[in-house]
Amino acid sequence: MEPATASLQTFWIRQQSFGPGFPPASEALDDPNGLLAAGGDLEPRTLVDAYRRGIFPWFSSGEPILWWSPDPRTIFRPDGIHISRSLKRTLRRAAFRVTCNQAFAAVLDACAGPRAGANGTWITPEMRTAYCLLHAHQIAHSVEVWHDGALVGGLYGLALGQVFFGESMFSRRDDASKVALVNLGYNLERWGFGLIDCQVESDHLLRMGATSMSRTEFEQSLSVLIPAAPREPWSAFRAGDWAAYPEPISGERSS
Repeated sequence: MEPATASLQTFWIRQQSFGPGFPPASEALDDPNGLLAAGGDLEPRTLVDAYRRGIFPWFSSGEPILWWSPDPRTIFRPDGIHISRSLKRTLRRAAFRVTCNQAFAAVLDACAGPRAGANGTWITPEMRTAYCLLHAHQIAHSVEVWHDGALVGGLYGLALGQVFFGESMFSRRDDASKVALVNLGYNLERWGFGLIDCQVESDHLLRMGATSMSRTEFEQSLSVLIPAAPREPWSAFRAGDWAAYPEPISGERSS
């Protein structure tokens, strides 16, 4: 799915002194899947209100802010991320150093960089400013992957209660983004998180163990998980002890 110009049927968010009001996600369009509303702003309270409802912004430069709630929703369970045979070997070699919240802006900028087969980026300057502000409020977080002192992979997203809303990831070396995702899942499982939101399906996410749930089930999960507090703060993030991870089993699939 690519950001699309708002349909005439799309609800236009009214600017009000207390912020925009979102329509029920059930009013989202079927085509394009999940387009719910247009307009509004990217202030922290607007974004937090949106994510609490399972709504996220996605638009291209020159478009109004577009708000989405696709059905079905692609998610990971923190303990359900698939670690392939080749990734197990990468983790055991410990060629990468993994950190958290040490280079948020750099991760975001790398995610916004040029990609094969893609025209431009949906991480506009307005989006960059908004998510950096959420990071300053300790709502948005990044996982960084380093090799020989260089940032080679990572991801970022929002954490509300026991839900992590993944936004984007990047990789400059083989397996670097996968290492970020696996270490994220390792910590979220320790902290009692129930969901990692991936927004929309991709072959890469499916190979990593992502599954789908209906919009209704997703909203119900948010209503339970967001009010729940994590067991530990993000400052307790630590890379997994992958040196003790079991050797890949002979014949195990490598994808």
